Amino acid sequence: MSSTLLESLEIETGTNPGLAVIWLHGLGADGHDFAPLVPELGLQDVPPVRFIFPHAPVQPVTINNGMAMRAWYDIFIPGAVSREDEQGLRASQAAVQALIQRENQRGIPSEKIVLAGFSQGCAMALQTGLRLDSKLAGIIGLSGYLPLASLFDAERHAANQDTPIFLAHGTSDPVVVFPRAQATRQKLVELGYEVEWHTYPMQHSVCLEEIADIAAFLRKVLI
Repeated sequence: MSSTLLESLEIETGTNPGLAVIWLHGLGADGHDFAPLVPELGLQDVPPVRFIFPHAPVQPVTINNGMAMRAWYDIFIPGAVSREDEQGLRASQAAVQALIQRENQRGIPSEKIVLAGFSQGCAMALQTGLRLDSKLAGIIGLSGYLPLASLFDAERHAANQDTPIFLAHGTSDPVVVFPRAQATRQKLVELGYEVEWHTYPMQHSVCLEEIADIAAFLRKVLI
């Protein structure tokens, strides 16, 4: 992956935003996927927020017969914990960190930034946020999991030990199965993280009740 910043879609809820949400899409989608949620979050009475929806790089994805699509990292085997694309995960981690640093340069400190993601984007939010050496306002992980879990204890950074984490999952998710999400939650709780856990009777998607819960979490951590 090149050192240039990821292309992103940006939506600001007001002028001169002092808060930011960096939202990472899932496999095969792009930054436009979650942009329509911004007005649905109903944050009109919250100080101005800059939402950043980056586009993952286009790369071949093994489980999709090598078809090139937007992906944060390769997936070799469906649901596999034993073989993960460590190189791809770390490259995207660096790219997301660069987006956080750009917001710092634009005047928004890390403690005013929420890192959010869906599916692969959730994996990247946890991969990046919990290793970051500066404290974030919060982390939102939707329908995903903690990648490189066996390395996490050694690599996690104390800066985000007390950062609120919102985890949500569909109980009938056929893509990222529910037990994998439960294992992520259990590991984070065992390590002392503050995890707000939500489940919904859905598959690999987002529902209205979840959007309302996300909005409540954003209000809590950003204001």
